Amino acid sequence: MSTTQTRRRFLKTLSLAGTASLVRAPRVLAAEGALETTTVRFAKVSPNICVAPQYVAEALLRAEGFTDIRHVNVAGPVPEAIARGTADFGMIYAPVFLTAIDAGLRFKMLAGVHVGCFALFGNQSSRSITELKGKRFAMAVLRGPAHLLMSVMAAYVGLDPGRDIDWVVSQAPTPIELFMDGRVDALMAFPPDPQLLAARGFSNVIVNSALDHPWAQYFCCILAGNLDYVRDYPVATKRALRAVLKAADLCAAEPAFAAQRLVDDGFTPRFDYALQAMHEIPYDRWREYEAEDTIRFYALRLHDAGLITSNPQKIIAESTDWRFLNEIKRELKA
Repeated sequence: MSTTQTRRRFLKTLSLAGTASLVRAPRVLAAEGALETTTVRFAKVSPNICVAPQYVAEALLRAEGFTDIRHVNVAGPVPEAIARGTADFGMIYAPVFLTAIDAGLRFKMLAGVHVGCFALFGNQSSRSITELKGKRFAMAVLRGPAHLLMSVMAAYVGLDPGRDIDWVVSQAPTPIELFMDGRVDALMAFPPDPQLLAARGFSNVIVNSALDHPWAQYFCCILAGNLDYVRDYPVATKRALRAVLKAADLCAAEPAFAAQRLVDDGFTPRFDYALQAMHEIPYDRWREYEAEDTIRFYALRLHDAGLITSNPQKIIAESTDWRFLNEIKRELKA
């Protein structure tokens, strides 16, 4: 891409996201002080695209002063990459962070970013969560997002996730392939898989987390940061978070632009599925919801399901830091 095209694309993103009112350069940036580092690394969550704000935030991050912006392929779970310093920040479903904390990993959860990214699909014989008792549920890994969420939801309606769900762990064939072939009864789908399933005529959505309570009342993905980065680079932490949250606004206000960025930058191949996901996920709720409520809710649910032993208040006290989020909300008059 030519320098002229890159600059035009950059300026378009700034205009769409309203960056001028955000940074009020140079006064706001000067008041915050100089960036301690101009490098920021995000853990790449492939193939899920619900974490679109961290992917489409590049121009916003550059406006904040970052010059070395990376999306890091991580071999293991996102919390491990953040805790070990392979990545500085990452987004994933809240229960994944909570089980990692319970297992002894340390990082800081900084903000909830969006609501409503998962859908529980069932076959025609499974119309409710309780009807999944004794049924086959497909997932890629144990203690991943799909396993944790299905466990939490099963326990919430009185099932024993350890005994009442027939867990099928498979990466090849993939869970979605198993479901479409009729070899399992249910799966938890994350974008772009719900859009693909809908396009293939699978319409039995047992739970839609953007619409169905109580799941729609809480954040899906949480942004967390490496302990050393957050402690040593507070200005950079705040600016990185601000860029991601403004990128969430961009996903909500300009879904076609965000979807095209995901395709252009190689995060997903299908524009139509990406566009549908941008329309369906409530990216503009980060101002309204309280991330701490989400942590407390899922910590209690995970405890009830026998998946963690940690006290919710201990998790909140030791593994969250809302000061950057609160400052940003005040600045943006959220």
